[in-house]
Amino acid sequence: MIDVIFFLLVFFMVSSLAMTKINSLPVALPKTSTSAQALKTTVILTVKKEGSLFINQIPVTLETLGQQLAHEMQEHPQDILVVNADQGTSYGLVIQAMDKAKKVGVRKFALATEAQGEMKGK
Repeated sequence: MIDVIFFLLVFFMVSSLAMTKINSLPVALPKTSTSAQALKTTVILTVKKEGSLFINQIPVTLETLGQQLAHEMQEHPQDILVVNADQGTSYGLVIQAMDKAKKVGVRKFALATEAQGEMKGK
C-alpha cells in the first residue's frame, strides 16, 4: 500500500513540474549547484536576452506587463510568479519587470535556474 502511495506522490510531483515547463519559453537559464524544486504555478514571466518579455508565452512590453499580469493572476489566483530570465538578460530589465509585478499584487518570486549537470538540447 505504501508503494502505491509513493508512486502516486512521485507521479503528481513529476506531472506538476512538467506543467510548469509547458508555459515557459526556452531560454539559457543560469546554472546552480542545487536542484530545481517543482512549483505549483501557471504564471511564468519570461525575459529573453534581447529584452523581449512574455507572460505564459504571450508577448508583452514593459508598459503592458502590469495589465497582462493582473489578468493572468486573476485567472490563476496565487502569489508566486516564476521569473524565467535568460542568462545574458539585463539585470535592470528583470528588476523593472519584477517591480511592475509587485504593483499588481505579486508577493513572491521564484527565479528559474538550471542545475549544473543538466544540459538542454537546442
